[in-house]
Amino acid sequence: MHRRMGVESFMGIGGGAVSRESNEALEMAEELIYQGQTERALPYLHRAMNDPNNLDACSRAASLMPKKKAIEILLAGEQTGREALKRSLGPTCFQDDNVGHFWGLIQTRPYMRLLDALVETYLEDKQLDKAIDVIVEMLRLCPTDNIGRRDWLGSLLLRTGRHADALYFSQVWLESSSGDGSPPPLGGCDFKAPFSEPLSEDSISKLSRWPSDAMSYSAALSAFKLYGDCLLARQYLRIAAKSNKTILIRILAKIPQPKTPNSGARTMNGTDSAHDYLWLVQNLWMKSDVWNWANSDEEAVKLILRECCAPDCTIVETLPNEFKRCAACKMTWYCGTPCQRKHWPGHKTSCKEWKQQQAMIQSIVTGQPIQRP
Repeated sequence: MHRRMGVESFMGIGGGAVSRESNEALEMAEELIYQGQTERALPYLHRAMNDPNNLDACSRAASLMPKKKAIEILLAGEQTGREALKRSLGPTCFQDDNVGHFWGLIQTRPYMRLLDALVETYLEDKQLDKAIDVIVEMLRLCPTDNIGRRDWLGSLLLRTGRHADALYFSQVWLESSSGDGSPPPLGGCDFKAPFSEPLSEDSISKLSRWPSDAMSYSAALSAFKLYGDCLLARQYLRIAAKSNKTILIRILAKIPQPKTPNSGARTMNGTDSAHDYLWLVQNLWMKSDVWNWANSDEEAVKLILRECCAPDCTIVETLPNEFKRCAACKMTWYCGTPCQRKHWPGHKTSCKEWKQQQAMIQSIVTGQPIQRP
């Protein structure tokens, strides 16, 4: 969530550690950037960065720089932020009882956001191992993962060939999501040996109740890479297909891989989270052995075939992504134009409401004023 929302909106960035003048300068810079007036924003950003505690200004400035310079800025900001937290929380705050509770401590939030910016910059610069290291540190400091980077870590472990670590990481988070919701120790980054035995019916039931698309798909792919066409890999694939049809549909329909991450708000197991997952690892799923394996699982394929949304129409796809969806809300599918026209009078209201809801979520995430209909 953007710093303009929640507790930071009335306590100030970092619990008020940033001066009012610096904060106001950053707000003005971000508003100008949002309007596409980057050049006019730069003097305000420089003014905001005069306060070394304003790590959000550091992150924003880095986003406008070439990758090498951006990394330099972020690493300098990370060191500044670390020293500031040691002064605020104590010299051992990165080793003592504070560890595990970052983000719950308001002083740590700008620092965590800066680490997140560093992850994205390393990814853009193709430094995957360094991006992994930063996410691991973020999960050590905050296992609850309030910023939501655990969904990227399994994918990055797969991209760097760390299949056993990817499977273990996915397994402990899937177990966590189907249990009491408590995060795994060190955010799942203690990297032990994964299990290879098939899931019990009880485990499948629990995992299907509260599935995570990124974790389920990563578990399926890493299990296949480690153990071949085994029951465990197929079980995870079927759970994944239930959690988010969009991912497997785009893979099996051979839709081109997204070239950039999703720039909008993300919803759990939604089309936006599917976009990010595919942006990171769709190319791995398109390898002939992996694609043929996924396409051969009739049960998983059956789960992603859609039924026409028009009333009284029971036609089901014979191939993934065969039907066309509503271009506005992208939430309904039709076997043909006649069915879409027939459904429009009943669909019109929910279509408009869905678009308004997405716009509101986007405003909350970016800290922009909520647009009223």
